[in-house]
Amino acid sequence: MTQLVSRVREAEGEATGALVLLHGRGADEHDLFGLLDVLDPERRLLGVTPGGPLNLPPGGRHWYALGGIPTPEPRTFDETAPVLAAFLDALPFPIKRVVLGGFSQGAVMSWAMALGPERPRPAAVVAMSGFLPRVEAWPLSFEGLEGYPVAIAHGSYDPVIPASFGREAVETLTAAGAAVLALETPVPHTVDPAWIEPLRAFVATALDGDA
Repeated sequence: MTQLVSRVREAEGEATGALVLLHGRGADEHDLFGLLDVLDPERRLLGVTPGGPLNLPPGGRHWYALGGIPTPEPRTFDETAPVLAAFLDALPFPIKRVVLGGFSQGAVMSWAMALGPERPRPAAVVAMSGFLPRVEAWPLSFEGLEGYPVAIAHGSYDPVIPASFGREAVETLTAAGAAVLALETPVPHTVDPAWIEPLRAFVATALDGDA
Protein backbone atom coordinates (compact mmCIF):
# COMPACT_ATOMS: atom_id res chain seq x y z
CA MET A 1 0.00 0.00 0.00
CA THR A 2 1.14 3.55 -0.71
CA GLN A 3 2.90 5.24 2.21
CA LEU A 4 2.02 8.87 2.80
CA VAL A 5 4.76 11.42 3.35
CA SER A 6 4.18 13.69 6.32
CA ARG A 7 5.64 16.33 8.60
CA VAL A 8 5.54 15.92 12.36
CA ARG A 9 5.60 18.59 15.04
CA GLU A 10 6.41 17.14 18.42
CA ALA A 11 4.43 18.06 21.51
CA GLU A 12 5.88 20.02 24.41
CA GLY A 13 6.26 17.25 26.96
CA GLU A 14 4.04 14.18 26.84
CA ALA A 15 1.37 14.54 24.17
CA THR A 16 -2.26 14.10 25.21
CA GLY A 17 -3.34 13.22 21.68
CA ALA A 18 -2.75 14.30 18.10
CA LEU A 19 -3.83 17.08 15.74
CA VAL A 20 -3.82 16.00 12.09
CA LEU A 21 -4.41 18.58 9.34
CA LEU A 22 -5.02 17.64 5.70
CA HIS A 23 -4.12 20.10 2.94
CA GLY A 24 -6.19 21.16 -0.05
CA ARG A 25 -5.84 20.42 -3.75
CA GLY A 26 -2.44 21.17 -5.23
CA ALA A 27 -0.75 21.87 -1.90
CA ASP A 28 1.35 19.44 0.15
CA GLU A 29 2.35 18.36 3.63
CA HIS A 30 4.05 21.73 4.26
CA ASP A 31 0.97 23.84 3.58
CA LEU A 32 -0.85 23.59 6.93
CA PHE A 33 2.19 22.77 9.05
CA GLY A 34 2.33 26.29 10.51
CA LEU A 35 -1.32 26.03 11.47
CA LEU A 36 -0.47 23.32 14.00
CA ASP A 37 1.18 25.86 16.31
CA VAL A 38 -1.58 28.38 15.64
CA LEU A 39 -4.35 25.98 16.68
CA ASP A 40 -2.34 24.27 19.44
CA PRO A 41 0.02 26.98 20.72
CA GLU A 42 0.76 25.14 23.97
CA ARG A 43 1.81 22.08 21.96
CA ARG A 44 -0.31 19.74 24.02
CA LEU A 45 -0.82 17.54 20.95
CA LEU A 46 1.42 15.74 18.53
CA GLY A 47 0.99 17.61 15.23
CA VAL A 48 0.96 15.79 11.89
CA THR A 49 0.42 17.07 8.34
CA PRO A 50 0.38 14.25 5.75
CA GLY A 51 0.64 14.87 2.03
CA GLY A 52 -1.89 13.50 -0.41
CA PRO A 53 -0.78 10.41 -2.36
CA LEU A 54 -1.60 11.71 -5.86
CA ASN A 55 0.46 13.99 -8.08
CA LEU A 56 -1.91 15.50 -10.64
CA PRO A 57 -2.06 18.57 -12.88
CA PRO A 58 -1.57 21.45 -12.32
CA GLY A 59 0.91 20.22 -9.71
CA GLY A 60 1.22 19.61 -6.01
CA ARG A 61 -0.39 16.78 -4.09
CA HIS A 62 -4.03 15.74 -4.28
CA TRP A 63 -6.34 13.48 -2.30
CA TYR A 64 -8.51 12.69 -5.34
CA ALA A 65 -9.11 13.87 -8.88
CA LEU A 66 -11.82 16.46 -9.39
CA GLY A 67 -15.18 14.93 -10.18
CA GLY A 68 -17.44 17.85 -9.35
CA ILE A 69 -18.93 19.16 -6.14
CA PRO A 70 -19.90 17.33 -3.98
CA THR A 71 -18.75 14.21 -5.84
CA PRO A 72 -15.01 13.42 -5.83
CA GLU A 73 -13.93 11.34 -8.83
CA PRO A 74 -14.73 7.86 -7.49
CA ARG A 75 -11.81 5.82 -8.84
CA THR A 76 -9.10 7.99 -7.30
CA PHE A 77 -11.13 8.56 -4.11
CA ASP A 78 -11.66 4.83 -3.69
CA GLU A 79 -7.90 4.33 -4.03
CA THR A 80 -6.75 7.01 -1.63
CA ALA A 81 -9.35 6.84 1.15
CA PRO A 82 -8.05 3.47 2.45
CA VAL A 83 -4.49 4.82 2.30
CA LEU A 84 -5.40 7.76 4.51
CA ALA A 85 -7.40 5.50 6.82
CA ALA A 86 -4.37 3.23 7.26
CA PHE A 87 -2.17 6.25 7.98
CA LEU A 88 -4.53 7.47 10.69
CA ASP A 89 -4.83 4.00 12.19
CA ALA A 90 -1.03 3.80 12.46
CA LEU A 91 -0.66 7.01 14.49
CA PRO A 92 0.76 6.57 18.02
CA PHE A 93 -2.65 7.45 19.48
CA PRO A 94 -6.02 5.76 19.03
CA ILE A 95 -8.25 7.70 16.67
CA LYS A 96 -10.48 8.77 19.57
CA ARG A 97 -7.50 10.87 20.75
CA VAL A 98 -7.04 12.56 17.37
CA VAL A 99 -8.48 15.89 16.29
CA LEU A 100 -8.78 15.60 12.50
CA GLY A 101 -9.15 18.60 10.25
CA GLY A 102 -8.41 20.00 6.86
CA PHE A 103 -8.97 22.67 4.24
CA SER A 104 -10.91 22.17 0.98
CA GLN A 105 -10.04 18.64 -0.26
CA GLY A 106 -8.59 18.07 3.20
CA ALA A 107 -11.93 18.93 4.79
CA VAL A 108 -13.66 16.52 2.42
CA MET A 109 -11.27 13.75 3.43
CA SER A 110 -11.76 14.61 7.11
CA TRP A 111 -15.51 14.04 6.73
CA ALA A 112 -14.83 10.81 4.84
CA MET A 113 -12.59 9.51 7.62
CA ALA A 114 -14.86 10.62 10.47
CA LEU A 115 -18.17 9.50 8.98
CA GLY A 116 -17.13 6.81 6.49
CA PRO A 117 -18.12 3.15 6.53
CA GLU A 118 -16.86 1.17 9.52
CA ARG A 119 -14.46 3.95 10.47
CA PRO A 120 -13.72 4.74 14.13
CA ARG A 121 -14.46 8.38 14.81
CA PRO A 122 -11.75 10.88 15.69
CA ALA A 123 -12.14 13.00 18.82
CA ALA A 124 -13.38 15.93 16.74
CA VAL A 125 -13.46 17.31 13.20
CA VAL A 126 -12.35 20.73 11.92
CA ALA A 127 -13.70 21.18 8.37
CA MET A 128 -12.62 24.38 6.61
CA SER A 129 -14.06 25.30 3.20
CA GLY A 130 -15.09 21.79 2.22
CA PHE A 131 -18.18 19.66 1.62
CA LEU A 132 -19.72 16.35 2.67
CA PRO A 133 -18.61 13.95 -0.10
CA ARG A 134 -21.02 11.78 -2.07
CA VAL A 135 -19.17 8.65 -3.18
CA GLU A 136 -21.20 5.49 -3.77
CA ALA A 137 -18.62 3.11 -2.35
CA TRP A 138 -17.93 5.31 0.69
CA PRO A 139 -21.32 6.24 2.19
CA LEU A 140 -21.34 8.57 5.18
CA SER A 141 -23.14 7.68 8.40
CA PHE A 142 -24.76 10.29 10.62
CA GLU A 143 -25.77 7.87 13.35
CA GLY A 144 -24.55 8.18 16.93
CA LEU A 145 -23.39 11.78 16.62
CA GLU A 146 -25.16 13.19 19.68
CA GLY A 147 -22.81 15.71 21.25
CA TYR A 148 -20.01 14.96 18.78
CA PRO A 149 -17.75 18.05 18.43
CA VAL A 150 -17.35 19.43 14.92
CA ALA A 151 -16.19 22.83 13.70
CA ILE A 152 -17.28 23.96 10.23
CA ALA A 153 -15.76 27.12 8.78
CA HIS A 154 -16.47 28.57 5.34
CA GLY A 155 -16.11 31.83 3.44
CA SER A 156 -19.36 33.32 2.21
CA TYR A 157 -17.52 34.61 -0.92
CA ASP A 158 -15.90 31.26 -1.73
CA PRO A 159 -15.85 30.88 -5.55
CA VAL A 160 -14.33 27.38 -5.46
CA ILE A 161 -16.63 25.54 -3.04
CA PRO A 162 -19.74 27.67 -2.48
CA ALA A 163 -20.69 28.49 1.09
CA SER A 164 -23.94 26.58 0.60
CA PHE A 165 -21.94 23.35 1.07
CA GLY A 166 -20.63 24.56 4.39
CA ARG A 167 -24.17 25.45 5.43
CA GLU A 168 -25.37 22.01 4.33
CA ALA A 169 -22.75 20.40 6.57
CA VAL A 170 -23.82 22.61 9.48
CA GLU A 171 -27.48 21.71 8.98
CA THR A 172 -26.81 17.99 8.49
CA LEU A 173 -24.54 17.60 11.51
CA THR A 174 -26.79 19.76 13.70
CA ALA A 175 -29.80 17.64 12.74
CA ALA A 176 -27.78 14.54 13.66
CA GLY A 177 -27.23 15.92 17.16
CA ALA A 178 -23.59 16.94 16.83
CA ALA A 179 -22.19 19.87 18.83
CA VAL A 180 -21.48 22.19 15.90
CA LEU A 181 -19.27 25.27 15.92
CA ALA A 182 -20.31 27.11 12.74
CA LEU A 183 -18.15 29.91 11.33
CA GLU A 184 -19.03 31.76 8.14
CA THR A 185 -17.22 34.98 7.30
CA PRO A 186 -17.00 37.23 4.20
CA VAL A 187 -13.84 35.78 2.63
CA PRO A 188 -13.06 33.71 -0.51
CA HIS A 189 -11.48 30.23 -0.57
CA THR A 190 -8.99 30.73 2.23
CA VAL A 191 -8.42 30.30 5.96
CA ASP A 192 -9.79 33.45 7.55
CA PRO A 193 -7.73 34.79 10.49
CA ALA A 194 -11.09 35.45 12.17
CA TRP A 195 -11.54 31.68 12.50
CA ILE A 196 -8.35 31.16 14.47
CA GLU A 197 -9.47 32.19 17.95
CA PRO A 198 -12.64 30.06 18.02
CA LEU A 199 -10.89 27.11 16.35
CA ARG A 200 -8.03 27.32 18.83
CA ALA A 201 -10.50 27.15 21.70
CA PHE A 202 -12.31 24.27 19.96
CA VAL A 203 -9.11 22.25 19.61
CA ALA A 204 -8.09 23.00 23.20
CA THR A 205 -11.26 21.44 24.59
CA ALA A 206 -11.88 18.70 21.99
CA LEU A 207 -10.20 15.98 24.04
CA ASP A 208 -11.37 17.09 27.46
CA GLY A 209 -14.32 14.72 27.51
CA ASP A 210 -12.19 11.67 26.71
CA ALA A 211 -9.32 11.56 29.16
